Amino acid sequence: MNKDDLKARVEAAINSRKDEIIRIGRTIFDNPELGFKEFKTSALVKDILTSLSIPFEDGIAITGVKGRLHGRARPAAAKQSDASPSAAPLTVGVFGELDAVVCPLHPHADTATGAAHSCGHNSQIAAMLGAAIGLSSSGVMAELDGDVAFLAVPAEEYVELEWRERLVQDGKIVFFGGKQEFIRLGALDDIDMGMMIHSHGGIAERRVLLSPDSSGFVGKIVKYTGKEAHAGAAPFDGVNALNAAMIGLTAINAQRETFKDADRIRVHPIITKGGDMVNIVPADVRMETYVRGRSIAAVLEASAKVNRALQAGAYAVGAEVEIKEIPGYLPLIQNPALNELFGENAARYVGSEGLLRGLELMGATDAGDVSSILPFMHPSTGGYAGAAHSKDFAILDEEMAYVVPAKTMALCVVDLLFDGAKVGREITASYPPQLTKDKYLKVLRGL
Repeated sequence: MNKDDLKARVEAAINSRKDEIIRIGRTIFDNPELGFKEFKTSALVKDILTSLSIPFEDGIAITGVKGRLHGRARPAAAKQSDASPSAAPLTVGVFGELDAVVCPLHPHADTATGAAHSCGHNSQIAAMLGAAIGLSSSGVMAELDGDVAFLAVPAEEYVELEWRERLVQDGKIVFFGGKQEFIRLGALDDIDMGMMIHSHGGIAERRVLLSPDSSGFVGKIVKYTGKEAHAGAAPFDGVNALNAAMIGLTAINAQRETFKDADRIRVHPIITKGGDMVNIVPADVRMETYVRGRSIAAVLEASAKVNRALQAGAYAVGAEVEIKEIPGYLPLIQNPALNELFGENAARYVGSEGLLRGLELMGATDAGDVSSILPFMHPSTGGYAGAAHSKDFAILDEEMAYVVPAKTMALCVVDLLFDGAKVGREITASYPPQLTKDKYLKVLRGL
């Protein structure tokens, strides 16, 4: 059977269950959960994989799920006689993120946690499962030379840092990002290349952004410790940790002109605790911040300046400061060949005029970590109103959000695994990883 026939079968399978895929997206959207707590969403993923007879592992990094759909088996003689790396089946990973972000003012936010899918991760899971539906129910895997793994990964949003620090202390995780944990735990050891999509807030039209970049960053948890005193009767007996924090923030602002434009440094701290009572001099003040940039070298240089500024605030008022640095995410390395393949297939639904290239996005994602060890693509898609992570974020075009990406990724899998996985093997051969797994873990621990 030729490749076009296989693609037609995949499209037909997804079209026949389009309403189901949209319902999956809606259900997740209405039940947002924060990172490493996505038990309902994880259960939904497992239910769908079970219904498709796709075997899976669960409990990876607490809530993660990994299913595998096998292609056609090679002859036993070939397996035994061919000891080259290419003898192993090529495995394409289709990723989706389980978690929501904290956005309590969003109309669909969880009233207890403030979680909301105002970043569109519900679209990722729906599209990933939609691709699984198309590839499994169409029967095309029997004609393809390789496997597909479906990876529902927790905790992409880098939030609740102190809570995640407790998970580290309890031995439940080592790194704060779900994909980082997948790498550490070996869940990606058998994945040769990866793909996923992301929503693009504010683009209502049917557009696809190919090869957008993203930053890397380190995270910081900052604690200023002062001395309590009665704020009205004896403030002179206290040491105001909030004043120390404010001076630290001002000192960070004084550094901004020293950041090189080309490095795209971003520093955006928040105060998570400003004191205990209004009539007590604040003695315990907490902050969280990222230091972002286009390269790890630039991030580390800026991070040192930020630390000096934070320390200056403590010194100025006689307080103490503790700065805990946490490995953030690496910059995203988009594989050009994979992105162009995605564009070729997406053009079936959005037209060539709907493909956009060269946009700079300064968000960060732990997909950057995956892209450092294997070829990866992470295009963004339209169909959304409002800015990401805002109360105004909304899905305008459910078919574009859920169904079109499902079709496009599934068709990319057909391209990659057809005819002895020729295209997939060409991409892996021509795009060596920036880091081995061992080197990656060393870099992350060094941060």
